[in-house]
Amino acid sequence: MKNHRGIVAAGHEVTANAAAETLRAGGNAFDAALAALFASCVAEPILSSLGGGGFLLAHANNKSPLLYDFFTQTPINRPKIDAVDFYPIVADFGTAQQEFHIGMGSIATPGVVKGIFEVHRNHCRMPMELIVQPAREAARNGVIVNSFQHYISEIISPIIKSSQAALNLHTPLGGSAADTLAQPGEAVTQIEMADCFDGLAHEGEALFYRGEIGARLVHDSQENGGCLTEQDLLRYEVIKRKPLALDYHGAKMFTNPAPSLGGTLIAFALSLLEPEKLNNWPANSQQHLYRVARAQQLAQQLRQEKRIDLHLDENTSREILRGEYLQDYLESMQNHAVFSRGTTQISIADSEGNLASMTLSNGEGAGYVIPETGIMMNNMLGEEDINPHGFHNWPTNQRIASMMSPTLVFSPDNNAIVTGSGGSNRIRSAILQVLVNMVDYAMTAEHAVEQPRVHFENDLLNIETGPAEQVIKELEMHFPKHRLWPEKNLFFGGAHTVIRDSKGRLSGHGDSRRGGVCISV
Repeated sequence: MKNHRGIVAAGHEVTANAAAETLRAGGNAFDAALAALFASCVAEPILSSLGGGGFLLAHANNKSPLLYDFFTQTPINRPKIDAVDFYPIVADFGTAQQEFHIGMGSIATPGVVKGIFEVHRNHCRMPMELIVQPAREAARNGVIVNSFQHYISEIISPIIKSSQAALNLHTPLGGSAADTLAQPGEAVTQIEMADCFDGLAHEGEALFYRGEIGARLVHDSQENGGCLTEQDLLRYEVIKRKPLALDYHGAKMFTNPAPSLGGTLIAFALSLLEPEKLNNWPANSQQHLYRVARAQQLAQQLRQEKRIDLHLDENTSREILRGEYLQDYLESMQNHAVFSRGTTQISIADSEGNLASMTLSNGEGAGYVIPETGIMMNNMLGEEDINPHGFHNWPTNQRIASMMSPTLVFSPDNNAIVTGSGGSNRIRSAILQVLVNMVDYAMTAEHAVEQPRVHFENDLLNIETGPAEQVIKELEMHFPKHRLWPEKNLFFGGAHTVIRDSKGRLSGHGDSRRGGVCISV
């Protein structure tokens, strides 16, 4: 394999191409990550938006990894419930239905724009005008809707159709306002979004947090039952955190630390699995999959018993991973006793040694689009998964905890792995299994990502199609409450992954469950 400038794995061809084009133009992994972020807002509008939040785990060459937290924040003040615009919709996943809440009252303080410019100041070398160029061109020229993007737009169509402005983001080129959602093969243009990119490139983050865009967001929020005020935007800051680190069979893992939940739960599950030596059994055997499912089950039990959704800080995380608490769960693991959302990932490595793992989310969207910008705002205050206190009971002015877990792993033979996933509560199980496949079974990125997955939650084991029939039967015996999925599904995450090996060679794979694409340049 020849040496490359860099490699990207992402959830859409347009997203990946924006990063590839930036690498070809001489940008580094961080320039490429920001170009991909802008492009994902155009090509993956259900999953990514400048109105949401995210995380970047950055490894600049010869420096320690650093986590940029630009996730959403709860507002400074809680308005009276009867004054809040907040209502449920039902998303139909075919095999399951899920209720989400939207409206102006579901919008949390957004962090993506602030995160973009903080990363740009710290790590990038290209001007912002060039970084936004691929996304701007895609927005003006139109993006062809693929089958996956159409599928997820159908799932949350009640949100898209909740306002004309939201529907306009999914109206095909040449279509009328009354048209249905763009079908696969039809193009959608985003002229206002392209203009917004231009404005941000020239005026910077102040346009969003202190200028016209923020002023309109705050005005509409105050007039129409929202929670955001001018102070929410003015006080928002990107937080730089030391990543959570864990050794696993000689590999060094870095992931999202507290107060986010996903990284700690992944590290906890890996700590339970390390003594099991999974490579003593074949991949996808009953022994392998049972132990992975059992570790997930115990991680879920930890989450409930410790109630870490309500409060997780560095001290609690350290106690979980190093203290007697872990030992109790290790004993339970070894006894083998059985106890009765919209996100996207961008993974990039360049030839200079830089690694970027970025996870972005807009929830499902609030249904509100900031006029003349194409920016659909998040509905994080309406996400049950990340509101353990209950709706309208969130702590004020506090970072919202997240399952999002951009992750880097350095193997004993000096391979660097960049991964992460979308998928709400399934994020932690997707990343866990990709890492096990790579570290314990020495799989390539493609094989590690495409292996069948299991996910345990709420006493139910979800089993993805793929394991042998007898293996599935044995799993079903251990987990009486189970669901066998007939085919691969976005439910199980989208762990787009790239690798730089010890000789500098680059490889990777985009997860087919979420329309993944991998491009090397």
